[in-house]
Amino acid sequence: MTEKFFRYDSADYLKTEEDVQLYFEACLEENDPALIAHALGVIARARGMTQLARDTGLTREGLYKALSADGNPEFSTVMKVIKALGLQLHATKVPSV
Repeated sequence: MTEKFFRYDSADYLKTEEDVQLYFEACLEENDPALIAHALGVIARARGMTQLARDTGLTREGLYKALSADGNPEFSTVMKVIKALGLQLHATKVPSV
């Protein structure tokens, strides 16, 4: 019997708005800009990159590149994507250690 393996893709598990929100919040907690950009790319793929391109006014190819593991999107691009996805960034005070 041969085993079949499939590439894991987080986008396959973002079925509801709550899934998206919790995933994005968990990524934000890591304070890693590359992870945040990657998370936005995952969410964008789950929702549809073509529609996101229309909503942001950016090209689909440009979004794929900016939100890839090698991408380094400008903050304005990140904010456009966040807004188009219906998300918001929030700031909270970090407790003193």
